[in-house]
Order: sequence, then structure tokens, then C-alpha cells
Amino acid sequence: MVIVSKTLDTLVQDVYKLMKDKNSSKSVDTEAEIDKFGEAMKDLMRKEFLPNVANYNNRSGLRMSSLGKPERQQWFAKNKYSRERIEPKTLIKFMYGHLIEEMLLFFVRLSGHEVTDEQKLCTVGGIKGSMDCKIDGVVVDVKSTTKFSITKFENGSLAADDSFGYVDQIKAYAHSEGDRKWAWLAMDRDSGKLAVLQYDLDDTKHPYHKYYSEDIEERVEHVKKSTAGEELPPQCSFPVEDGKSGNLKLSTMCAYCSYKTHCYPTLKAYATGSGPKYLTHVVNRPKYKSGAVCPEIDLNF
Repeated sequence: MVIVSKTLDTLVQDVYKLMKDKNSSKSVDTEAEIDKFGEAMKDLMRKEFLPNVANYNNRSGLRMSSLGKPERQQWFAKNKYSRERIEPKTLIKFMYGHLIEEMLLFFVRLSGHEVTDEQKLCTVGGIKGSMDCKIDGVVVDVKSTTKFSITKFENGSLAADDSFGYVDQIKAYAHSEGDRKWAWLAMDRDSGKLAVLQYDLDDTKHPYHKYYSEDIEERVEHVKKSTAGEELPPQCSFPVEDGKSGNLKLSTMCAYCSYKTHCYPTLKAYATGSGPKYLTHVVNRPKYKSGAVCPEIDLNF
């Protein structure tokens, strides 16, 4: 058993040193960890491609991973509304996100940090979920991010701009364990840059404490109440201006929602150089930098 002598405070530096020196910690059985990583890869592929386990991707109802998402979105899920079909290239992106997360945990173990409780089942107020793991005794969620999002993990501002509901999700995991602090290990998938962000409910002087201090049990009960009835919860957010184009586009929160066409039946989507752009009002069709018109995406493919 690995003796816990390291903390999250040195995790990024320890992983960078591992990659530079290519020498794992003396306390680690490198060959065994390589085998474990290989098994994790096989399990991931089984979940993706074997019918008897693939239905983990098709769960409906309330889950911890959705606690931080808008009540309207969770209402659609609980009531089994049709979801937007995901393009194959996006599914590939999701898959390599999972691959990156497993790779990071492999690096963490090789660098001498303790990884425990992987995919441990958690329950708060009857809502269930599975935490990623604990690292050095702290509940941790592992994320692959964009170069834009990594800055929020670096400067600690994630809780103030949490479009994907990461905070309530991991706070529920921590609460189920009786813990008052938690952390994220994030990697910018373009540059390989790593960041660790730690939040502690008892650290009232943290500049973003007010954004993550909401009682998670109250949040759970609010979500359960909001999604229990037949009435659709209020709209999550409203379209915003798309620069100076005269167009209106979905907010980040709505753009990544699988149920957006139920809120916006006439929604238009265009394939831009930086990914899909969802417009609720089109004055000028989006163009590439070259001046060529961006093709429209069929949301019902």
C-alpha cells in the first residue's frame, strides 16, 4: 500500500517531473500500474462498444452529474424527452476525453500520489452518482478542458462561471463522504497544461467562496421539487448577441444542452471553424475567415 506522504499542492509539479525524467516514484510498482491502465482502457472500450454495458450512456432521470445543470434541462431528462442526436465526431471527442482522464490518473499514480475510491457510488437525498476518485484523500473530479476553460481552474474562478454544473456535482460527491473540501485535476487537451483547483467550504476568505457555499442538500431538494411536476421549469437563459453580426446565439449553457431544440424549435446551427454555432435569430449567415459561408448543420440527422 502506498504511504500517503504527498498532497494535491505538489501534484502538477510531480506529474511534470515524472514526464520530464520518465522515472516513477520508488514506492510505485510501475509494471502493475501499466497493467491497471491497460485494464481501464479495455473497460472503457467495453462500455462504448458492447451492448450489454453500453446502456450506461443512456441513463435518464436525476443524477449527481446533472445536479448543477438547469432544472429545465433536468426536467426534460427525467421525463424522457428526445435528446439531440450527437454527431459521430463529437462522440469521438467525448471518448478521447475519457481516455485523457484515465491517462491522467495513471500519471498521478506513477508520480507517487495515492488514488483511491475510483468510481465509488455516492448518494445524497436519493440521487446517486459515481465519483471519479480520491487523490491523497481528497475527492477529485478529473477533467479534460479547452484552453479557455483551463484558466478558470488556474485562477480559481470556476464557481463564478460554471456553465456545466461542475461545482454542485463534485460537492455532492464530497458531501456523501462527509467531506467539506474537494478538488479538480484539469488538463488543457490542446497544450497539455495541468491545473489543480481546490475548494474548501470552511475557507470563507476564498474570493469565490460565495459561489460554492450553497448547501448541497438544499440544492438536491430544490432540483427534486422542480422536476417532480408536469409543469416545465422556467427558461434557463436567453440568447445573447453574436458580436456585431446582428445575430442572436445561444448562451454557452444552452448550446451544450441536449434538449435545446425543445426550447428553440426553429434553431439554426452552423459549422464554424471553432465548432457549431447555434443561432435563434439570423440576420447574416456566419462565414469563415476566408469569406466562405459556413454550412448549416442538420439538427435532425
